[in-house]
Amino acid sequence: MDWINGLFSIPSALQGVVVISLICAVGLGLGKIKFAGISLGVAFVFFFGIAVGSLGLKVDDQMLNYCETFGLVIFVYTLGLHVGPNFFGSFRHEGTSFNIWSLAVIILGTAMAIALTYIMKVPMSDMIGILCGATTNTPALGAGQQALQHVGVSGARAALATAVTYPLGVVGVIFAMIFIRKFFVKPSDLEVKSSSSDDHTFIGQFVVVNPAINGKNIADIAQGTHRKFIISRIWRGDEVIVPKGTTELKTNDNLLVATKKEEVPAMELLFGKRVARDLNKEQVDWNHLDSKVESRVIVLSKSVLNGKRLGQLHLRDAYNVNVSRVLRSDIKLLATEDLVLRYGDRLTLVGQPEAIDHAEKFLGNSVKTLNEPNLAIIFLGMLLGLALGTIPFTLPGMDSPIHLGIAGGPIIMGILIGAFGPRFHFIAYATRSASLMLRKLGLALYLACLGLDAGKDFLATVVRPEGLLWIGLGFVLTVLPVIIVGVVALRMKKFDFGTICGILCGSMANPMALGYANDTVNGETSNISYATVYPLGMFIRVIIAQVLVMFFV
Repeated sequence: MDWINGLFSIPSALQGVVVISLICAVGLGLGKIKFAGISLGVAFVFFFGIAVGSLGLKVDDQMLNYCETFGLVIFVYTLGLHVGPNFFGSFRHEGTSFNIWSLAVIILGTAMAIALTYIMKVPMSDMIGILCGATTNTPALGAGQQALQHVGVSGARAALATAVTYPLGVVGVIFAMIFIRKFFVKPSDLEVKSSSSDDHTFIGQFVVVNPAINGKNIADIAQGTHRKFIISRIWRGDEVIVPKGTTELKTNDNLLVATKKEEVPAMELLFGKRVARDLNKEQVDWNHLDSKVESRVIVLSKSVLNGKRLGQLHLRDAYNVNVSRVLRSDIKLLATEDLVLRYGDRLTLVGQPEAIDHAEKFLGNSVKTLNEPNLAIIFLGMLLGLALGTIPFTLPGMDSPIHLGIAGGPIIMGILIGAFGPRFHFIAYATRSASLMLRKLGLALYLACLGLDAGKDFLATVVRPEGLLWIGLGFVLTVLPVIIVGVVALRMKKFDFGTICGILCGSMANPMALGYANDTVNGETSNISYATVYPLGMFIRVIIAQVLVMFFV
């Protein structure tokens, strides 16, 4: 049995890989089990890591630190890469609101920490560590310790307070989200809400019976209304027409129209009659509807077209084809003229087969290119992100330099490369499955190492005289701000629950809670809002740690 002892007990690179792989495998497996209808998903890796660490199983410190750092960097960088194409667009639409709600969580938590300092007679030097642990923000702890040293106070107790409160700080956000969902979330809150043009499309068949539009061309009709719609086909008797802007509509024309769901009643008023037929099911064979016009999905794989507006391509005039819908990840977008296209978008083209063939050559449609993620860019991007995170800078009124850290730098670099890389032929494309796998791999590694490290001293730190008090205060600072702001944001009915979860997780710099949100909430809204608020939230918390030292220590 010596070989088994060597695998689990003798510190080595092999032993480290075996132990961490075991924690990830068992944790991910147990995470699928539901307790009272709730499963923790990838978050269970953290709990199992604590259990293994408390049993005395150890990994070499350097190996553990390497795996934890590497996992975190992979996760935050690929998350930034994934949300990058939509990041700045979402920021224009709702990013300011996202960050305001995030700042509400941060300010409320900071105010509570200051109040509890005086109520519970806890030194501010200790409270700074408690707050950093409760918000799982080690860069803020580093900045706070530097500031404490600057005023002649040891930062050792702050570090100990962070170590004690960190585990419940990690899971506290999950508990808060479970509480909000259990008692405050309605089924309508789980539906994705968006004020942008990126709305789910609706396909309907309408008959022209409105005499006001008889004989008018489509361009004039569209200009006369603020409603957005795309007419992809016209059936006129036995004739099938691929319409242009100059095509005139006639009474009794049958139109295949793509629009937004909420625009359907307006379309009935505009055209006159809607055919009672469900054309929004996946099993509909569009090419079976008629044999003269083909509907084909073409993938945008030419990098020079990334970032172009659909209207700039002039597909209707140049190739006599219409684009009815654009599929981006799992979101169906209405193919309006001002829609900004992204590398990997799937365009539904309608037209004659020969015309679509010509348009296909223009758009690329190279599935092989899209299925092969550029690994060189992934590693180069992580390298640049880590370099960005180590650049020191100072703010007015502060003597100690601060930096973005190993999490802030990579996520910002991932966002920048995801958003602007393809425009400069700097392709960083990865399929949705590859991106999801890398994110979950990185997060599982990070949580396994984090739990294993916390488990070895977990019981010892809890029984210290200050331990239980610190844990209680940390849990309050984690849970209450999240619940209060989350419930208020939910009552405002502006955001869906997934978006709110992303804001809460980002404001608390908590990737594990984001993993839980992704496992339990449909769509990508939580990822987008998380990446939108994370950089500013992390930066503000680093500043707050130093401000608390300046004014209260």
